[in-house]
Amino acid sequence: MMTKILHSMRRRPHIRRLTILALAQLMVTACVSVPEQPQEVERLKWPAPPFTTRIEFVRSISSEKDIVSDTTFTEQVVNFLSGVKPPPTRIVEPMGIAVSDDGGRIYVANFRGSVFSFDFTNKKFSKIDGLAHPVGLDLDSSGNLYVVEQFKREVSVYDANGDKIRSFSDPRLERPSGIAIDRTHGRIYIADTGRSDMRSETKQGHNVKVFNLNGELIGQIGKGKGNEEGQFMFPTYVTVDRDGNVYVTDTLNARVQVFDPAGKFLRRYGERGNAWGMFDKPKGVALDSFGNVYVADSGWSNIQIFNNKGKVLMFFGGRGPIPGMMKNPTAVDIDAHNRIYVADFINHRVNIYRLVNTTAEDSFRMPDDVRDANRKFDESGG
Repeated sequence: MMTKILHSMRRRPHIRRLTILALAQLMVTACVSVPEQPQEVERLKWPAPPFTTRIEFVRSISSEKDIVSDTTFTEQVVNFLSGVKPPPTRIVEPMGIAVSDDGGRIYVANFRGSVFSFDFTNKKFSKIDGLAHPVGLDLDSSGNLYVVEQFKREVSVYDANGDKIRSFSDPRLERPSGIAIDRTHGRIYIADTGRSDMRSETKQGHNVKVFNLNGELIGQIGKGKGNEEGQFMFPTYVTVDRDGNVYVTDTLNARVQVFDPAGKFLRRYGERGNAWGMFDKPKGVALDSFGNVYVADSGWSNIQIFNNKGKVLMFFGGRGPIPGMMKNPTAVDIDAHNRIYVADFINHRVNIYRLVNTTAEDSFRMPDDVRDANRKFDESGG
């Protein structure tokens, strides 16, 4: 199996470089018998030592047991190697994440029909069932949860207790996916992914629908299906910055497009390819407190970080089942403390990372650190 992983990394050099040290560490762990009381090993970091760490893996969340138990990194590795079965109330297909302002409560959309609530402040787990393929999640200023139910083509709103308040939709919604609430301007943005077959009833997808807080459609962003500026090819996720600019992952065009509050195209991030700053299938998008843009790439199974000028800074993750690695990530969200939450789809969990050793000025210095790390791996034959 490890031979296959390394072969895959040779074919995808932009993924291999910052993950090879972590894989080597886990190969050593796998070659020894599982200890009765495992000693804690160092968590995954990017870039790898001796370079300045910018992203550090914290933990994973997969089920209600994680409310009361913060499983160590070593225990997670041991459980993976030992084949320990997870509890039945676990995340299966995470498609959306929403985190409260203080980071104390995490909501996860499980595509099979539920939303999990992990309330770490009060040590409570709860679940909203009976949903029709939930995808995008977001919270308003009152802490109400907005859930995009893709199959029903509508948005359901729940209070902090999990009680349904209302729902809204529009006949022009075709295949809603991601959602973002602009609290300042009072707008709700919904990425309408659209469809590829002729069964589409409305043929009005491949754009971003704009609603007011009453759930009334007031406009849209996008010029229809295509690959020109302002056009989309299956947009999936969306977020807004503090100025009200809208970031949309244009998934099958392998890019992120940015628009001002009036819907005017501003700039783009990325293009199709396997080098730095390029994408395969970008999905989730989020911003940290410095205005840096994080994009989850389901194809490359990593998160790429760009500064607000569009320059790629670094990436973290990489394809694999071990804690801290990813398989086809979907949504990403970031709390006020720059903790990063990634929906790790095929690994059936949410990974939590944190941004460390970083200031606003580092948004323009990080590339040097990462280039040095890559150069070191290249010289060593990595």
